[in-house]
Amino acid sequence: MYKVISLLFSIFIFFVAQAQKVNPEEKVVLKTISMTDSTKKVSAVQDTIKKETRRERKRREKAEEEAKTPKIFKDSTRLAIEAKTVTAWKRSLILPGWGQYTNKGLWWIKIPIIYGGFVSTALVFDFNNRYYKELIAELDYRYKNNNAVNNPAYAGAQTQGLISAKDYARRNRDLMVLLTVGLYGLNVAEAYVDSMIKNRWSISSEKLAFTIRPTVLQGPSTSFAYHAVPNIGLKLSMKIK
Repeated sequence: MYKVISLLFSIFIFFVAQAQKVNPEEKVVLKTISMTDSTKKVSAVQDTIKKETRRERKRREKAEEEAKTPKIFKDSTRLAIEAKTVTAWKRSLILPGWGQYTNKGLWWIKIPIIYGGFVSTALVFDFNNRYYKELIAELDYRYKNNNAVNNPAYAGAQTQGLISAKDYARRNRDLMVLLTVGLYGLNVAEAYVDSMIKNRWSISSEKLAFTIRPTVLQGPSTSFAYHAVPNIGLKLSMKIK
């Protein structure tokens, strides 16, 4: 019995030893497979750490900012009001006075004022520009002809006086250009503010109240009196409910 058990144990150990043996070719295959897997892993890591372009970085940062900022959903009424407000100043930007006509109200007073300002600046610009050119021509003639007079209108004027008048005319001419640009910008700003007040801000007579009543004001002291002389005036009070 003891011999049979020893024989069976020996056979078991033999088969276990055979099972643990690996063919050298199989080792090479396993090594090749493992090297291939490591190469794939390295290439995958290289792909993940690929340097992003500037456009991709900006796109990623924009997506992150949009994810952090809560979305505000506006109803159709508010969108229509905002579109109307934008329309007014854009129209004034294209054609002065168009935004004022869009806002209605006192457009029939505002538009003549706007174009009256443009006409005034244009006329003043033209006058100073012609005056400037006349003075330049006179000074140029005097310089080339030993201080001789060309235009009889400037016969009694000194050369230094003509130079000062020329600079004055040039400054006024350039000032009209700045005033024209300022008037154009004021036209756009007025259209925007007027549309904001009418469409977004609710200021009615029920919420705004004015009160005017007589009052006594303390005036400044005079040389004939030691105390201040009281004056009668009106007091205006405004109350927003």
